[in-house]
This record gives sequence, C-alpha cells and structure tokens, in this order.
Amino acid sequence: MKKLDLLLLLGVVLLTLFGFFMIYDASSFIAFRDFHNKYYYIQEQSIWMVLGFIGMGFFAVFDYKKLYNLALPLLILTIFLLLAVFVPGLGVSVLGAHRWINLRFTVLQPAEFVKLSLAIYLAAWFSNKEKGRFMSFLLLLGLVIFLVMAEPDMGTAIIILSEALILFFLSGGNLLYFGLLAPVLGILGYILILIEPYRAKRLETFFNPNSAVSGASYHVRQILIALGSGGLTGVGIGNSLQKYAYLPENATDSIFAIIAEEFGFIGSTILILAFIFVLGRGLFIAVRAKDTFGKLLAGGIVAFLAMQTIINLGAQTALFPLTGVPLPFISYGGSALVVDLCSIGILLNIRKQSI
Repeated sequence: MKKLDLLLLLGVVLLTLFGFFMIYDASSFIAFRDFHNKYYYIQEQSIWMVLGFIGMGFFAVFDYKKLYNLALPLLILTIFLLLAVFVPGLGVSVLGAHRWINLRFTVLQPAEFVKLSLAIYLAAWFSNKEKGRFMSFLLLLGLVIFLVMAEPDMGTAIIILSEALILFFLSGGNLLYFGLLAPVLGILGYILILIEPYRAKRLETFFNPNSAVSGASYHVRQILIALGSGGLTGVGIGNSLQKYAYLPENATDSIFAIIAEEFGFIGSTILILAFIFVLGRGLFIAVRAKDTFGKLLAGGIVAFLAMQTIINLGAQTALFPLTGVPLPFISYGGSALVVDLCSIGILLNIRKQSI
C-alpha cells in the first residue's frame, strides 16, 4: 500500500463515482420513458463499474512487464473483434453503425479495447530501436484505423491515430515524418468527412451554428442552452431541464452539458481540474518509470485518455465539431469504463515498480 499512488487512485475513484451519480441524474427520465425503469442505466453501469474496479485491482498487482510478451496476442484479438462487428448474428447494427458485438448476456464495443491493446503493442515494439519501421507502423495503423472507420466511428479513429503518433514521437520518431504526414492526414480526414452526409452536416454546423434547427445543429444548440443556463453556479443538483429529452445523448457523449447546467461554470472547472490532475499523475508516472516499455506504455495510456477528454470537452463547448466520444470515467458506457479503469490499474502498477 505504501507504494500505491493513492492520489491517482483517489482521483479516479471520485471521478467514477461522480459519473455514476450523474448518469442516474441525467438518465432517470429517459430511462423511465423508454424502459419504465428510472434505474435502468445505472443498473447497467453498476455492473460495468464493479468489473472495471476489479480489472483495475487486477492490473494494479499484475506485473506490467508481462504485458510485453502478451502485446501481439492482445492486438490480434482486438483486430478479430473489430472484424466480428460485421458478422451477421454477432455484430449489432444501430442506425447503420456496426460498433458492437452481441455476447447474449451483454454488448461489447471492440474499438474501446483497441486503445489499450494498441498502446501495449506499440510500447513493446518501440521499446527496441529499429531502423526503417515507419512504413510498417503506417501499415499497421492504417489497418486499425480502416476497421474503426468502417464501423463507422471517426471520433475513436482520431483518438487511436493521435495515441499512435504520440507514442511514435515519444519513442524518438523523426519529426520530418510528422511534417510529411500532417497534410496527408488532413486531406484524407476532410475527404472522409465529405463522403458521409452526417459528418459533413456536423462540419457545416460547426462553421455555421445558425443553420436550420435540426440534426447536428439542434444538438449543438441544446448543448449551448445547457451551458448558458448553468451560469456561474448552476441551477442545482437534479434541476436540469435539458435532461428531459431536450438534449440528445444526455447520459453518454453529452453528459458534460448536464453537469455544466447543474453545477455551473465553477463546478465544470473543478471537474476539468480533476481530469488535469489525473492526467498529470499519469505523466508523472510515465516520466518516473524505470524501463522504456513502462515509460511508453504509461505515455500511451495518458495519450488516449487525454485525447478522449479533450475531444469530448471540445465538442461539448463548440470548440470542435460534434462527435460521439464519451467522457472518460463519467459517461454511460460499459466497454469504455472497463478499459479506462484497467488502464489506470496498469499505471498504478508501473508507479509501484518505479519506487
């Protein structure tokens, strides 16, 4: 216990419990409307939260160095899971998106697990110096991004791309490669947005928020109404109006808007500072790790948690185009919560072995 990073552990536990409370607060009305059970969402989330804390405890005591030899099998497994979402009878299609696998007793979202498995694999690969691996790196990254985009899930694809590039940079990658890659990625990203009508509409809404009040524009306006209603101190716990089916995805991607409405600017700032603290502890662990694999693994975990947080908060404050990315530890969603908590367990283990 003396070697456990209690500050990181306490920060993550408080964020997760706060998220659990806010999921109930934000979802009780729509849960009763859709399932005639106002506790539906927290009953589901409670199972995943328990599994996540068990996973965090396991990885906190499991020697992270053993993940080095498991890196390739874990990556192959997650790639097969990404393919499985397109298998009839196994994959679940919702509104044209193939992002989930039906395990009969629950539903799994493979793209969430790719974030951690890719961090483990790249950390193991980049732990050793190797010349001329940039093309191999691009081929692997291209395969993973292609499978995630095929679901389609551009938000998660951006997180995975950012995580991989950050790890390549941390391993000593040539900055010239980034300079050459940046315009190519920018052009490809713009094309991918244009070929999907809903993405193009979101981009149009971002540049012209006063467009017709429908679809993405409606969603953004409801977010801004929630933020504006919160003011400095908020309307009070449980007093949100936007949660009454006005704000889409109010327990998942847009839960921050409900938090901002009820707790105001001050409460939102405290939440953001809590994320900064947790991510800062992660960076501290990465810097203090005694081996290259531990440094890169911790850096990769912090990278995808940070990018997920930035993209969600950026979309919820109209700084970025609207995208379906959950807020770590806070949003409703089992796969994301389990992966995030297991990742924190790995950070705790790296810290324990660095003292």
